[in-house]
Amino acid sequence: MQLLEGKTVIITGASRGIGRELAEVFAKNGANIAFTYLSSVEKGLALEEELGKYGSKIKGYRSDASDFSAAEQLAKDVVSEFGRIDVLVNNAGVTKDNLLMRMSEEQWDDVIRINLKSVFNLTKAVQRTMLKQRSGSIINMSSVVGVKGNAGQANYSASKAGIIGFTKSIALELGSRNIRSNAIAPGFIETEMTEALDDKMVQEWRNAIPLKRGGTGEDVANLALFLASDMSAYITGQVINVDGGMLT
Repeated sequence: MQLLEGKTVIITGASRGIGRELAEVFAKNGANIAFTYLSSVEKGLALEEELGKYGSKIKGYRSDASDFSAAEQLAKDVVSEFGRIDVLVNNAGVTKDNLLMRMSEEQWDDVIRINLKSVFNLTKAVQRTMLKQRSGSIINMSSVVGVKGNAGQANYSASKAGIIGFTKSIALELGSRNIRSNAIAPGFIETEMTEALDDKMVQEWRNAIPLKRGGTGEDVANLALFLASDMSAYITGQVINVDGGMLT
């Protein structure tokens, strides 16, 4: 039996990067998937078609996770289409890096809204369904930067640290209803976004990691798969680093 067979999963921001890898690994493991995209329309439509080959039900939604009303509507649409919501993966996020002295109010507000408020929006939106089911797994994508901070990323670090606090609070609130809440803190993960970086700089980062390599989207997705499945039924309120030992 596949680990997620019969489960319905919502993944936000799944058209590229880690989110795309999450969707593929989950689909391979039998999940019915509702995923969101916003600006990457062509990639979203292509992903919907590609994931269909695994045989489960797949549907992409163009939806803004940072919009409270849109999140509420998404949850309603998914329940109407799929009948239930078993897993929520809050993955949507952006970076707008700058030193604090140069960071604009807009850069701060955008990152907090897209990265942190979206987690509140979607979690609140699916809560009613999970409470009725008396089951659910909420997986929030944080970052090692949310654990330790990083110069030039005050907005991003704050949003990812906020996700950790939110994750632990929700674990305490909803645990009695068999709803679990955990966070994943990826380290240096090599995606299409990192391909634009200087090769020498990337190699220096790799050398500083105990495992001597950057992570892959699949490394993150495999942990998310475990947290989404019944294999992690007694794990909640945790923050798990996927960083090759970077913070050790």
